[in-house]
Formats: sequence, C-alpha cells, structure tokens
Amino acid sequence: MNDSTRAPASAPAHRRARVRAPELIGKGGWLNTGDEQYTLADLRGRIVLLDFWTFCCINCLHVLDELRELEEKHRDTVVIIGVHSPKFVHEAEHQAVVDAVERYGVEHPVLDDPELATWKQYAVRAWPTLVVIDPEGYVVAQHAGEGHAHAIELLVEELEAEHAAKGTLRRGDGPYVAPEPEPTVLRFPGKALALPSGNLLVSDTTRHQLVELAEDAETVVRRIGSGVRGFVDGTAEAAGFSEPQGLALLDEGAVVVADTVNHALRRVDLATGAVSTLAGTGRQWWQGAPTSGPAREVDLSSPWDVALFGGKVWIAMAGVHQLWAFDPAAETVEVTAGTTNEGLVDGPGPEAWFAQPSGLAATEDRLWLADSETSALRWVDRDGTVHTAVGTGLFDFGHRDGAAEQALLQHPLGVTALPDGSVAVSDTYNHALRRYDPATGEVTTLATDLREPSDAVLVGDDIVVVESARHRLTRLRLPEEAVRVESVAHRTRREATEVAPGVIRLDVVFQAPAGQKLDTRYGPSTRLLVSATPPGLLLAGEGAGTDLSRTVELDPAVTEGVLHVSAMAASCDDDPAGDAQYPACHVHQQDWGVPVRLTEGGADRLPLVLAGMDD
Repeated sequence: MNDSTRAPASAPAHRRARVRAPELIGKGGWLNTGDEQYTLADLRGRIVLLDFWTFCCINCLHVLDELRELEEKHRDTVVIIGVHSPKFVHEAEHQAVVDAVERYGVEHPVLDDPELATWKQYAVRAWPTLVVIDPEGYVVAQHAGEGHAHAIELLVEELEAEHAAKGTLRRGDGPYVAPEPEPTVLRFPGKALALPSGNLLVSDTTRHQLVELAEDAETVVRRIGSGVRGFVDGTAEAAGFSEPQGLALLDEGAVVVADTVNHALRRVDLATGAVSTLAGTGRQWWQGAPTSGPAREVDLSSPWDVALFGGKVWIAMAGVHQLWAFDPAAETVEVTAGTTNEGLVDGPGPEAWFAQPSGLAATEDRLWLADSETSALRWVDRDGTVHTAVGTGLFDFGHRDGAAEQALLQHPLGVTALPDGSVAVSDTYNHALRRYDPATGEVTTLATDLREPSDAVLVGDDIVVVESARHRLTRLRLPEEAVRVESVAHRTRREATEVAPGVIRLDVVFQAPAGQKLDTRYGPSTRLLVSATPPGLLLAGEGAGTDLSRTVELDPAVTEGVLHVSAMAASCDDDPAGDAQYPACHVHQQDWGVPVRLTEGGADRLPLVLAGMDD
C-alpha cells in the first residue's frame, strides 16, 4: 500500500488539516454577480466550492456538468465560484472569459484570474481542481480531475450538519446574478453542414438546437429541438439536445449529430426533422467501461465532431482523447485510435495519443483532424496510422506561418478539406482561418479578424466560416494568395516547479472519500502513467503501474521540461448494512502536465493531489 492511501477510508477528508483559505484575487474581476466584487469574508457562513477551470479544457467542462445537480440541491448553503485560470493566451482575454461563461451555461459567480494569482495562492497544479472551504473560512478538501461530485456531496452534507449545530452555517440566496439574454439568431454556434438542398444546417450549441438557414446563411428556415437542455427523442419541436456540435450527412440523406454533453450521436430526418438516438446511453464513459458493442448500449464521452470515412461515421471523442467509429449497418461502435492518454504521439491507431480531437474532415484517402489541446493538425490514413502535419505538443502554440515543422496554431477546433487537396484550419484562438498544403508542406493564413472560428464549410467558390463568438456565419471568397501576418510563438504560462536533478519521489495523493474504500474486487484499483517532454528528461520511472507513488530519475543534463502524469483511482461505497454485492462505485481521474526546472537544492518530492489534502 502506498503512502497516499494509508489514511482510513472512514476518516473524512476535511479532518486532515485546517488551513485558512487564501483570498480570492483576479485582475479580470467578477462575472455573474451583477458587477458586485466579493471577498471570502463576504461568503463567511457558506460552504464555498472553488472550481479552478479554463474554457479550453474538456475535463473542466465535464466538471461544470457534474456540479449542476449539487449546485441546485444545495443552493442555499453552497456557493460555487469558478476561478478562471487560463492556459492559452486567448483565454486571458476578459471578453473571451465572458463569452465562455455564457457559452457553457455557467450559473454561478466566476472570478477572472488572467495572471493566475489565485491559482498560485492555492498551489493548484492542474485543470480542473476543486477546493472546498468550510463556513469558517478553512480549506477542508482538494480534488483534482473528474469524478468527485459524489464525494463532495457527502462532504457538503457533513459540513451542513456540523456547522448548523455550531451555529456557523448561514443559509440564503447566493451571489449569482444571471446575465441578460441576447436576442441573436444564433448563440455560440459550433459546426455547420451544407445540405443537398443548398441550405446550411448549424449546431446552435448554447441554445441546444439545430438551425437550418437558407443559402444566404442568414435567413432561418426552421429550428430543430425544443431549445431546452435535455436528452429527448421525438419531433423537431419536442426533441432535446445538450450543447450539440458536429454534423455529417448519412448515406440515406439523414444527418448524424454529435450531441456533446449528452454523450451521444443523434439522427435527424431531414424530411420531418424527427430526432432519434444512434449511439450512446446519455452517460459519460469512464475507464473500465466497454469500448465497443451495440451502439445504444455503450457510453460515449463528449463527442465533438463526426465525419464519414471508409463507410463508417468517425467520431472525435474529445472527452477521452480518442477517435471512435459508428458502423451504421451493424449499429455498433468501437475505438479506432487513441489510448485515452493526453498528448501528441503518432503511429498505429491503438498506440497514438491525442488531446481533445475536436474537428474532422474526410477525403478519399485521409481523415484530417484538429487536435485542439496540442494545437495540431493531424491525419489518419486508410491503414489507421496517425500522422502529424502541424504541431509539437501540449505546451507550444502561436500564430506562425511557413514550413509545417515550425508553424504554429492555437487551439484549432475545425478542419475543412479544400478542392485542391489542401485543408483549411479553423484556428480558433488565433481568430484566423489557416491553410496547410500537403504538396508543399507550407502553412499560410487565409483570413484574420474572425472571432473564435470553430468550423468552415465550402459553398461553391466560397467558404462559410462559423464565427462562434460573433454568433454568425461569415461568407468569404477563397483567396488566391495568403494573408501575411506577424509571427507569434507562445508557451504555457504556468511557472515551472523547481525540483532536484537525479532521483525524486512522485506521490499522487488519494484518500477514499468518507464511507468508501478502494475497489479491489477485480484487481488493482489505482493506475499511474508517467512520461516526459522531452523524453530524455526521464532516466528512470517512465511507464504505467498500479502504485500511486513512484521514484523517478531526472537527467541533470536536461535543465527543464514537462512531467506528464496520469492517475486513476476507483472507490466503492463501504456500507456493511447495504447490498455488498452491488455497491455504488466511483472513478476519480486526472492528467497533469507539470513544467519542471532542475535546480540544485530543488524539491526531491513532487506531490499531486487527486483527492484529499497533501500533508
């Protein structure tokens, strides 16, 4: 048993330490509060849950959805505060944060922290991280990654009882003030599709609908979906979506929809607008769940785009960093590429690594994909082998044209095959449309001054761009010459952790929540995967294992780099009075990319909190 799991499962996480919560500081100010500014003293008497997030991060978006039920159930005692902590340069723009809060339906106050001041005060190392503060202003628990909603619910109930008895709990309305709705035709549209009729179908993501527009890309022909978040099959008026994204034509003339937050593929009958479900259960896929089988019986995870390639509907499964495929004839799904590890690794499909694949476009011999978190343009050949055209990894991004090996993108979400064999990339965080030509290996800029373009579709000699943050489609003539732009390169903004060269100890801290224990019924309940960029940083300790602690050796000749750590732990309810044969089980998982600098006298231990508190 490793050090991080020795505390008894019955010991509540908040009993381990009482640390005064640092103040909330953010140069960007507060959102969703009616322009009011808040301090922790203003929230004394409430249970405060800090959600450190950034809007590029799919795991952060999962946590937003996980917390919705808790937020509603405990609205009079719990105040959730999103602390927006940017990874990409674009995410440090205040207006981009304002847009993201509306785009993803965030219904609690958000502190915009563009300089990561509060992130540093709380020693956060990963997106997402949740921190629980009790009504007296003390930090009582910390959780990194997804899957902690159940544990936090139990802790909240315990804190409510404890502080009600002490007289330190204050009930009442929270500080959330809903923004005024904007009367636009589209609201943060995601993807577009040219229909056989000449019309355009658009996923109106924030309004949970599909909108059919006339050829002018402006006139509304019809809306499909009730506009209320839900998972409902039925007529065009009654059907429910939840933040739909990708669209593709099926052979029989219907449309398949990546219904992202419902973790499902939906089918729309273009003649009637009727909606049915092709794949997914409505539940999010977790490690250990089936990865193939009857499509309606297998869980999916945030499908972001779809494209027909090789007779199957390929799925950009952003939530687990993989590509999947749906077979319309057999009505089955299966994984086609990716290991679920986040990063950029080429090779045979089962060995490749992706990072939030978010855009797909098929040609006769290639499936192109926008791999958003690695700011990369990649492709899959007919043999299923994965290649990279542009991009180097998770931490380098920018706007730089030229030879593909040195060109830079910034979090692209869409890719479009062009008639000459090149591809257009919706370079979302650069507000640009870029072009990659496989014949020359060159990257150029086709258009700038777009606002978060997330997709583009060819219409005759024009290309229609989905300007998501301008809530519209924009028609452009495909330029014969590329636009010249000033080159800009960036690296992730986080400060490096100083560690000692040579041997250090890596500890992932995990304490099973109160009333739970590690689930060992089917083998080891924990998993740890370690790698590095550059690979030469690690002399020893790379690879997978089941112990959450590991000794690694860092090469003194490599002065800085990034340690990639992926951890998972499974816990189940431990109730002697309950049904021991069918306990409720929960998966906790997180990926870290920790920038490190090797320094004599640096730390010889690197703790990463998955759940609990690091003592």
